[in-house]
Amino acid sequence: MEYRKLGRTDIDVSLVCLGTMTWGQQNSEAEGHEQMDYAVAQGINFFDTAEMYPVSPCKETYTATEKIIGNWFEARKKRDDIILASKVAGPGNSIDYIRNDKVSLSESDVIEACNSSLQRLKTDYIDLYQIHWPSRSTNYFGQLNYPDGVDNSKAVPIEETLGAMAKLVEQGKIRHVGLSNETPWGVMEYLRLAEKNGWPRVVSIQNPYNVMTRQFEVGLSEMSVTENIGLLAYSPLGGGTLSGKYLNGQQPEGARMTIWPNRWSRFLKPKGIEATQSYVDVAKKHGLDPTQMALAFVKTKSFVTSSIIGATTMEQLKSNIAAYDLDLSEDVLADIEAVHVNNPNPAP
Repeated sequence: MEYRKLGRTDIDVSLVCLGTMTWGQQNSEAEGHEQMDYAVAQGINFFDTAEMYPVSPCKETYTATEKIIGNWFEARKKRDDIILASKVAGPGNSIDYIRNDKVSLSESDVIEACNSSLQRLKTDYIDLYQIHWPSRSTNYFGQLNYPDGVDNSKAVPIEETLGAMAKLVEQGKIRHVGLSNETPWGVMEYLRLAEKNGWPRVVSIQNPYNVMTRQFEVGLSEMSVTENIGLLAYSPLGGGTLSGKYLNGQQPEGARMTIWPNRWSRFLKPKGIEATQSYVDVAKKHGLDPTQMALAFVKTKSFVTSSIIGATTMEQLKSNIAAYDLDLSEDVLADIEAVHVNNPNPAP
């Protein structure tokens, strides 16, 4: 297993980060524990979760994932072996049941959310605490254009949110601060305020990145490299579509886009399907598994610190982890780039 530094910290995280968002809904607690056991045996030391997990989010399963992880820590006594990341949810997105309808990024809400996560995770500290998405309205979650006429007057100021994170660091409840679903302006504002106030510096950003979703390369990649804020790439398989399992109208039983076809629909639009078929064809041309090729592509980027993988079966998990031992040839990378040029970012 390869390890990379987390931002400017002295922490080494595995190139593969174990995603957990299916545990408590698509996966049982026993299956989640089996995945963690296997991941650790393969050298993975980095787990990512969130207070709102599992996904697709609903009131009935809210907080289940963190509880599953907490029970694993209690049973295995491996807390200090793991770099643990979690997230505080922002407002909106029809999840008003979170924190009893107190979903904001105000100082009090951030501190409350962290304290609750610590209890569920059965730990005294979280290594990387991330803002799941901004309080303000901006272009994230697949929205390419900055919204016209946006009014962010009621959004919680970034300074208040970062100030709360600074207090949590001071209290020893979190070690480092991370962002998720952020924009270049947002990241630089966090950096400016950290320098202005002597607060902790952001060490990572968790945004989508895969062969079909490469907007990170425009603007954010330069920020990531020059400021040493590594990308924790989520959705490296485009919600599983890059495996090719949804091509030709297939709807595999138990697969997320079969269960929730609207949630990840951007990957199943005509251009996305066309691009997926092209990438699958590239893999076949070079005798590669399409899933493993897609995952191996992500690790080639210098701005990537770790790639977050999730699986609903052990077979998937084993194959996904093994993909990071694969080094793509220049010919494969050239063919991937040719597909991208002809059909750029079809699934933002």
